[in-house]
Amino acid sequence: MLTFADVMSKYIRFDWAMKRLLRNKANHVVLEGFLSVLLEQDIKIHKFLESEGNQTDANDKYNRVDIMCEDKDGRKMIVEVQNEREYGYFHRMLYGTSKAITEYMELGDGYEKVQKVYSINIVYFDLGQGTDYVYRGRTDFHGLHGGELLKLSPKQRELFGGKEEPGDLMPEYYLLKVNNFNKVAKESLDQWISFLKTGDIPESFDAQGLPEARERLRVDNLPEKERREYQRELERRMVEDDVMNTYFIDGKDEGLREGKEEGLKEGEKNEKMKIARNMKGKNYPIEDIIDMTGLSAEEIAEL
Repeated sequence: MLTFADVMSKYIRFDWAMKRLLRNKANHVVLEGFLSVLLEQDIKIHKFLESEGNQTDANDKYNRVDIMCEDKDGRKMIVEVQNEREYGYFHRMLYGTSKAITEYMELGDGYEKVQKVYSINIVYFDLGQGTDYVYRGRTDFHGLHGGELLKLSPKQRELFGGKEEPGDLMPEYYLLKVNNFNKVAKESLDQWISFLKTGDIPESFDAQGLPEARERLRVDNLPEKERREYQRELERRMVEDDVMNTYFIDGKDEGLREGKEEGLKEGEKNEKMKIARNMKGKNYPIEDIIDMTGLSAEEIAEL
């Protein structure tokens, strides 16, 4: 959810920067820094590929943004920011990686040409149940009986550039639950998470890419027209988030009220059934049981 601090921050939000600035070759160093820190390897962007969430026209609702790039080794990287609650988000992560694999594979290529895909997801809502703020998912194959980790054969290792396990070839997923972060940012990744959450880059932050972000993602560096558009968009989003949060709270309260009423009715019904069962066991006339409990003859007959 956006806050007043977001609107007043001197740095551009990362999702808006992804859409407007980070595709510019002069600013690749910012995104390369983020990816290098997260993946713990040196990432150099080779080119940007088509993705769904880069609309910049009047119909763009800014609820999410994604970019897809390819590094110098041909590995695909999907970076997505999602601001609003979406319970089917895990399925979209799966869909995105599957689509990347199939769309960028040349017709007639062998399966060994399939490139590694990294799906990096920055979410600003509570997705799943967990208290950590960075999760990594990959596919490993373990024996059902002995738990042995399956390895690639020597020939496969040679073919796939020294990779050791099938999981080294499969898509990998990174989930950054930004709102869960509440630590003092000392390590490089924590500095990036702190920036994603607060929109601030203190002078002490020196993680790869952040010094460049501190300079290039300043709001006052935007042309006047774009700066006004950016501020209006943040203000619009803040109002929209407030409205949606109000609906959520009101709906939750209404659900609690309805649930309480339903629970009381169910409890009352169970108590009547218990009384009727006892009376029936003591051979009370059916008319007396109906009169005492208000149950129907059919309900009593089923006891």
